[in-house]
Amino acid sequence: MYLHVNGANTYCYTGGKPFDAAKPTVVFIHGVVNDHSVWILQSRYLAHHGWNVLAVDLPGHCKSEGEAPSSVEAAADFVAALLDAVGVQRAALVGHSWGSLIALEAASRLKDRVSHLVLVGTAYPMKVSPALIEASLNDPEKALAMVNVFSRSTLAAPPSALGPGTWVYGSSLALGRRVLRSNAKVNVFHRGFVACDSYAGGEAAIGKITCPVLFLLGGQDQMTHPKSAQALMQAARSAGKAVSTTTLPVGHHQMTETPDGTLFAIRDFLNR
Repeated sequence: MYLHVNGANTYCYTGGKPFDAAKPTVVFIHGVVNDHSVWILQSRYLAHHGWNVLAVDLPGHCKSEGEAPSSVEAAADFVAALLDAVGVQRAALVGHSWGSLIALEAASRLKDRVSHLVLVGTAYPMKVSPALIEASLNDPEKALAMVNVFSRSTLAAPPSALGPGTWVYGSSLALGRRVLRSNAKVNVFHRGFVACDSYAGGEAAIGKITCPVLFLLGGQDQMTHPKSAQALMQAARSAGKAVSTTTLPVGHHQMTETPDGTLFAIRDFLNR
C-alpha cells in the first residue's frame, strides 16, 4: 500500500493482508541497495498470523518517492513520520544492516512507541571499507559484486526462500541494480554506505530504548561480523536493557540464507 509521508508517496508491503490499525504492527526496514522484498517470507508469515506488516521501501528507493536519507538520523525521523502517517501508536521495529541502525535510532527517539527492537546483521560502529565506499561511488557494478561475495555463505537458496535452487547471488545483483536505477538523481548505494560509516550515535541510542532488543546475527557474516556487535550488546546490558541474542550459521543475508531460522527467531521474540 502507499502512504503519504513527509509529502511523498511511500510504499509499504503489507504481506498480502489489508492493514488494520487495531492489530499489533511490525515495521521492516531494509539495508543499503535493498528494498521491501528482502523480507518476503518473514513479512508474509507475520501478516497471516495476526500482525500488521509494513515492509517499507525507504524514501528514494524503488517504489517510494522522496529524498533518499543521507544519515541514520534522517531515516529514523522518516520511521517516526511513517507511524504517524498510518496512525499507529506502537510498533515493533525490525531492521537489517543499515536498517538495523535506523531501527535502533528510531527506537531511541520513539521510546515507548516501540514494543520490540530486532537488529539483524548489525554492528556498531558499522564502518565500511574505504575501497567499498569508493567503488560504490565510482564503479557501483564492481561494488555490488564485492558486497555479494562478502554477504553470502551460500549461492543457492533453501526451498522456503525465493524458490528451490534460486541463485541468490544473481538475484541479489539484480535487486541491487534495480534499486540503483530506481533513483536517477542520487546514488543511494554510496549515500547509504556513507550513512552507515558515519553514524556515531549507537551507544547513546541503545541506552535510551525502553523495549527489549534481539540481536539476530550471522555466524559467517563478513559484512557485519558478529564480534562487531558485542560492544553494543554490552552497552545495552550495562544500561539494564532486556537483551536476547541469536546467531545463525550463515552470512549477512539471513533472510534468504536461512529464511525459516530468521523468521522463527523474529516470531518467537515478538510473541514474548
